[in-house]
Amino acid sequence: MDKYNNYENNSLSHNNEEEKVQYNISPQKDYYYSYQNQNQNPDSHNRNDDDLKTSSFYKESHKKPSKGRFKSIIAPIIIVALLSSLLTGGIVVSYFTYGFPEVLNNREKSGAPDLENTELKQVRIIDETTSAETVVAEKVSPSIVGIRVKYIYSNWIFGDTENVGSGSGIIYDSDGYILTNNHVIEGAMSSASKILPNASIEVILPNQVDTPYEAVVIGRDVETDLAVLKINASNLPAAQFGDSEKIKIGQKAIAIGNPAGLEFMGSVTSGVISGLNRQIEFDDGTTLRLIQTDAAINPGNSGGALLNSQGEVIGINTSKIGGVDFEGLGFAIPSNNAVEIADNLIQSGYVQGRPQIGIVVNRNFNSEIAEKNGVPEGILVHEVEPLSAAYMAGIQSGDIITKFNGVEIKTFEELETEKNKYKAGDKVEILLYRLPKEGLPSEGQYHTIELTLGERKG
Repeated sequence: MDKYNNYENNSLSHNNEEEKVQYNISPQKDYYYSYQNQNQNPDSHNRNDDDLKTSSFYKESHKKPSKGRFKSIIAPIIIVALLSSLLTGGIVVSYFTYGFPEVLNNREKSGAPDLENTELKQVRIIDETTSAETVVAEKVSPSIVGIRVKYIYSNWIFGDTENVGSGSGIIYDSDGYILTNNHVIEGAMSSASKILPNASIEVILPNQVDTPYEAVVIGRDVETDLAVLKINASNLPAAQFGDSEKIKIGQKAIAIGNPAGLEFMGSVTSGVISGLNRQIEFDDGTTLRLIQTDAAINPGNSGGALLNSQGEVIGINTSKIGGVDFEGLGFAIPSNNAVEIADNLIQSGYVQGRPQIGIVVNRNFNSEIAEKNGVPEGILVHEVEPLSAAYMAGIQSGDIITKFNGVEIKTFEELETEKNKYKAGDKVEILLYRLPKEGLPSEGQYHTIELTLGERKG
């Protein structure tokens, strides 16, 4: 059979009846359209290819529906989808169902097109406008506050100058307790953990930026870089704390705080948990085990919250490795540690049960000096605090501690690590080397001393 058997002779190619286009629109929710040539003549198989390609009928019989007609069908669908998204404000799913134009062979089919056998295509458009960051920000942002610290710095050359610093904090309890980093407020503090006479600490709530609250310091802990403040306010939106032991590397991490000052209060950044139990040593010799994240944490974020996708606080942002050689290295104190410290500070003003020996160490003593003087390497006691655990055990200035409960120690950091494995009240053995006294034999002696660890209250 000639493949042009569906076309009329060229003399009939301009017959308007042969170009009828039928549109069928389903009354159901989905819209279908198709078209076919009407009154096709099987006698057209006598025509040759060239005649058909140059005939006006050949050209007209392959025309698609006009653009205007197509727009009249699809435009209402688009309008309905847009109106639905505006009214619902949620997830809008629109379905557009249509058929491809089909030219039917009149020897096989006639009349209206068979929609069941027509190839259909569905397009599903999903608009998800709500992210985890959006939900978490809406939930937690009211619980993140600004902290402003003012203090006078005295210099014998330049005189007195006022310094202003800022950071972030978390509403820990609805009765006005605020959790933050110790280094955020330490410029305004005396060695006795009291606010200096010429200093002040203010807390700025996100919904009352023009009326800051004066804060008092309930307690602070240098070792964990945490502090608790109190303002005269109640019914505050306290943050919800999660279990930092359940954190996994790779899970979402969202940081909220005030980077670069209170002008950017409530900034939200997002990333993942990059590492756990990262040991970071600070300039003052303090060592902390922290959560690592690539969520942007900048100066001013300190004291703010690191959150999971449920809006639970899993860490207290505390530091950032910065500079041109580093990017995406932020750190946070695990929430479980922070809750334990905060509860202790609120209850007693210090961390209960933390062990203390009661000595001042000479940090300049090292292996080179020990070898030069013919004494063992260890911890050189510079001073013993009166009535401390060391004083009661008989430790003296000039003693060299070489073992702590059976573990050999050579540095102050090693001593702190071993001591912090115990709590106040525990008994431990101290092996020390005592230098010879004047008028006694030249060689020193080793002594084993039982010591009951004291409790540090500051």
